[in-house]
Amino acid sequence: MELILKICIVLLAGAIGGKITSHFKLPNVSGYLVAGLLLGPSFFNYLSSGDINSFTIISEFALGIIAFSIGNEFTIKEMSKLGKSIAIITFAEVVGAVAIVFSIMYFLFNQSFAFSAVIAAMSASTAPAATLLIIRQYNAKGPLTKTILPVVALDDVFGIVSFGIAMSLAKLSVGNQQTSLFKMFSGPFIEIGGSLLLGLVLGILLSLITKKAKGRDEMQVTSLAAIGIAAGLAHYLNLSPLLTCIMMGTTLVNLAHKPQRVFDSVDDFASPIYVLFFTLAGASLDISILTKVGLMGVAYIFARAAGKMLGSWVGAKSVKADPAVRKYLGLSLLPQGGVAIGLSVLVRQQLPQYATDITTIIMFSILVYELLGPVFAKIALQKAGEIDGGKKRRDLASKNNENPKIAY
Repeated sequence: MELILKICIVLLAGAIGGKITSHFKLPNVSGYLVAGLLLGPSFFNYLSSGDINSFTIISEFALGIIAFSIGNEFTIKEMSKLGKSIAIITFAEVVGAVAIVFSIMYFLFNQSFAFSAVIAAMSASTAPAATLLIIRQYNAKGPLTKTILPVVALDDVFGIVSFGIAMSLAKLSVGNQQTSLFKMFSGPFIEIGGSLLLGLVLGILLSLITKKAKGRDEMQVTSLAAIGIAAGLAHYLNLSPLLTCIMMGTTLVNLAHKPQRVFDSVDDFASPIYVLFFTLAGASLDISILTKVGLMGVAYIFARAAGKMLGSWVGAKSVKADPAVRKYLGLSLLPQGGVAIGLSVLVRQQLPQYATDITTIIMFSILVYELLGPVFAKIALQKAGEIDGGKKRRDLASKNNENPKIAY
């Protein structure tokens, strides 16, 4: 009974937090996170660390739903037009973040090669959840919006690869090589390939099953069960639940006759799960880490942001992307979360001598980026003129006597 009560209070507190922040024209996500922070150990301690661990299943399920929804963006028609550009932009922003973070740690703070390489690789991935909710909250549409979600999904792939390579090089540099080079370098590719294959198979099965579903309720239950199965199997097989669910959504949107019915049925259920997810994420943030992180943690925050913004600008410029994408994409790629936490666990297992320092800096960055990242993402969409269905962008096109459709 107490667990149910706490879940309901978390849900209510998150909803109130979202309402308050929306009153100040801030993203609802920021309100959910702040509400959770107040409920957690950092302030009122209504939710203990044990409580937060008990609710992990909610967070994992919510992340699966979010990843599945992102798969909706990967239609063959759109990817045939944007695929190469998305890959180049993503590669550039990942390289930008990794290169600048590595340079700051290695040359400015005189950290070891192993430490610098691993923490730099961990800077690559972007948390997709907050960005997705902001796009939906403000009904954003336009070239920047079309670019954000594919880039966020793909940079997790690049992030896993770069982390695997960095860990291999780090182990070699500290003489901690216990397996062959082939095994160390093939690990990330096996994880990615296995995740995509599992998502493909489950996506095909889901498209066949939902085709025969009778009514919206049956479709919703089937889809949510498939998401849970995908996330659970990925965990069991040591694969990436995020990539598995993205691939399942991608497969469905390209194979199903009317895939939007499936995604809409999932969205109808998802709102309270999203509120719980972000409120619990806020509760897990430890504000006391501010006293431990030091100048190096602050430098990591700025270095990662600079790398993301510079890299995305270079990548977008090289493919002649829309000016809005060149100017504001980097600002919308700052949130960092689940993937980085998962990689921290691997660091603790494989390079324990660096685990404390790296985990402290990463948790500090998650604290900062989770609270401020949604605000910056909203600013990016606002400056790009894509909020409220790109109304500002269409109005500007009309004043310039342009066809509003061309603006997209």
